[in-house]
Amino acid sequence: MSESQIIDQFGRKHTYLRISLTDRCNLRCFYCMPEEGSEMADKPHVMKLEEIVALSKIFVSMGVDTIRLTGGEPLIRKNFGFLVENLAELGVKLKLTTNGILLDQYYDLFEKVGLKSINVSLDSLDKTRMAFITKRDYYDRIMANVREGLKRGFEIKLNVVLIKGVNDKEIIDFIELTRDSKVQIKFIEFMPFKGNKWDWSKGVSEEEILSVAKTHFGGLDVLENPAHSTSSNYAIPGFKGSFGLVSTITNPFCDDCNRIRLTADGKMKNCLFATKETDLLTPFREGAQIEGLIIQSIKEKKYSRDGMDKMVSSHFEKNRSMVSIGG
Repeated sequence: MSESQIIDQFGRKHTYLRISLTDRCNLRCFYCMPEEGSEMADKPHVMKLEEIVALSKIFVSMGVDTIRLTGGEPLIRKNFGFLVENLAELGVKLKLTTNGILLDQYYDLFEKVGLKSINVSLDSLDKTRMAFITKRDYYDRIMANVREGLKRGFEIKLNVVLIKGVNDKEIIDFIELTRDSKVQIKFIEFMPFKGNKWDWSKGVSEEEILSVAKTHFGGLDVLENPAHSTSSNYAIPGFKGSFGLVSTITNPFCDDCNRIRLTADGKMKNCLFATKETDLLTPFREGAQIEGLIIQSIKEKKYSRDGMDKMVSSHFEKNRSMVSIGG
């Protein structure tokens, strides 16, 4: 694997590419997709699978060693299996973020190509509450697929966006899942995107989550965080699994960020909150060399949260909705 050439003005080497395969989803989570719906990219403007592979090869040649496939819901993308098999040949570490509904259709393929790391978005362990959040009733299917993944030895993380008055009373229930299973829980602070009616009064902070956990369990083991980790990680003594806190709002983790995002319509985003995007797909289709565009774009990356000290609506309302960015 080549040394990363994608280096920002702060000397951070970017080796992690998140690719959104589609801005469509088979769930309708209110914090991700605006209630009035989201403007979807027209099909001609969405990257073809062959284009995703070709663009990925360019990023890999520039030092990317990890690719995460996201959406929308990536598993609804037609011929998803073809894409995974081709990306696996690039020699990168492949990862996936999914809502889990269709996982059972792909476990055999994932075992074959070596995709072991899977994040499943699951915001409640209560079937009725889950239906309220997602506007769909797939809870039993998702949980069955999570159990199957753990049984097969996949590295399963559950992404939990905590929102006051919705699922904030389930912190202990989620941590209890780690007692007898190697599952990892990722509690994520409620983040602002276009159309999701964000305000921090609905948020649950890192400090609050830790307080609830310490009060209930008595003590926590502080785990060593991997390089470029987006979470601070903990475990309950004697439990098999662990839990992490993604504190984007109250304690940003941007210091050693190594991530790049590629939207389903081929736009490069330097940050989840970035309002500026660099179109890679159009020049690529025109036969241009895009390495220079990638390098120039990363040089413009801000140090943290696209330059926001505080979350302000005038900034994040210029961004896309979460479903359009990629989870």
